[in-house]
Amino acid sequence: MSERYDAVVVGSGPNGLAAAITLARAGRSVLVIEGADVIGGGMRTEALTEPGFRHDVCSAVHPLGIASPFFRQLPLERHGLRWLNAEVPMAHPLDGGRATGLLPGVDATAALVGGGHDGDAYRRLVTPLLARWRPLLEGLLAPLVPPKRPLLMARFGVPGAQPVSWVAKRFHGAEAPAVLAGIAAHSCIRLDAPFTTGLALLLGLGAHVDGWPVAQGGSQAIADALAAHLRELGGEIRTGWRVRSLGELPPARATVLDVTARQFVALAGEQLTGAGRRSFVRFRFGAGVCKVDWALDGPVPWTSELVRRAGTVHVGGKLAEIAASEADAVAGRHSDRPFVLVSQPSVVDPTRAPEGRHVLWAYCHVPHGSTVDHSAAIEAQIERFAPGFRDRVLARSVMTAADVERHNPNLVGGDIAGGALDGTQLLFRPRPWPHPYRTPVPGVWLCSASTPPGGGVHGMCGYWAAQDVLHAGPA
Repeated sequence: MSERYDAVVVGSGPNGLAAAITLARAGRSVLVIEGADVIGGGMRTEALTEPGFRHDVCSAVHPLGIASPFFRQLPLERHGLRWLNAEVPMAHPLDGGRATGLLPGVDATAALVGGGHDGDAYRRLVTPLLARWRPLLEGLLAPLVPPKRPLLMARFGVPGAQPVSWVAKRFHGAEAPAVLAGIAAHSCIRLDAPFTTGLALLLGLGAHVDGWPVAQGGSQAIADALAAHLRELGGEIRTGWRVRSLGELPPARATVLDVTARQFVALAGEQLTGAGRRSFVRFRFGAGVCKVDWALDGPVPWTSELVRRAGTVHVGGKLAEIAASEADAVAGRHSDRPFVLVSQPSVVDPTRAPEGRHVLWAYCHVPHGSTVDHSAAIEAQIERFAPGFRDRVLARSVMTAADVERHNPNLVGGDIAGGALDGTQLLFRPRPWPHPYRTPVPGVWLCSASTPPGGGVHGMCGYWAAQDVLHAGPA
């Protein structure tokens, strides 16, 4: 190719588009290359079951999308993005027809998790941090070095660094521990691991400020809005181009890769050698997911009325059961009673299905790279709290962990977090290095969820990588 760009970005997921927009806003000429025929990476919406039913292929609920410090700077609403929040951000059914969860108000949530002692304990845990939520989030969604807002981060770290299984001991009843365990389980690491409370607080606090919304029409709307703004800034996007090596890219002063550490090794080939290569080869991936999408002839018949009004549902019972399920996945076992994360977007977005019908989205964690269809266990867990659920199913689409990777190569082994979130990789991604976005190959940066701050549709990995490109010198 004869064209020369200031920057070429490989991958059009949230971070690739965020990097491209950041560079374009700085006046740089940018080309985004996407291997699939449709942009978006994990932000894609497709007709997976029957005509008229729109299903989110990967990401569905976006607490970090609506709260993202970068997305909040952009005119995404002008390009069609509408965030829709359910009346109940998250519900968590328990056996016997009971349910708990997260409500927009702290006091209402405190009452829902048991009131009395447990309600007071919940307030003490979240209220001091909630008062500084915006600056706290900016610090949490930034590279560790140099630290952003170190005093505030230290205050967050007092409870946040603890395993959620420890913090749960502050409560007398089952409700609050179940809520915290379910949120922490999004990370797909053992619940007795350090920093799992921090992961629970990150998403839990967001529910009280911005909610846990879906995008009207599906997650594809986020990608389309970002792409429209990039084109508005003069950026280019080319789809259907599966990049096999860095050598095939057009000339550019900077190359920014929205790919995992493993894919970077393959793309770099012989340009990556010695200790630099070994540091990326050692990058670890976590457990995968088995994902199911359903077309339903009506709403899910949850026993609890609270759950019927929720946008997100955590299905897994008490903390001990959730902890056992997550430990199984990490250890390479398929849980008989998996913890299931459920999104029911039709509660707030009637555009997802024909009138009177509904879509449902869910996944559970399974061993890395699993080829097992675990949908029967997932449906059994939903049926446990919603008797008659299976009778509502018109059609289903199942993706094993191996299928997830085939659909999106960035999700290695079905790992939707871009790499394991335990040990040093939670804090230092993709390797312990003061410049986490720079690679050993000159002029090449990494901007995927394999870099800080990690997984989620927030674009901050791409934003910070692009800032590093700009600070590295004139383009």
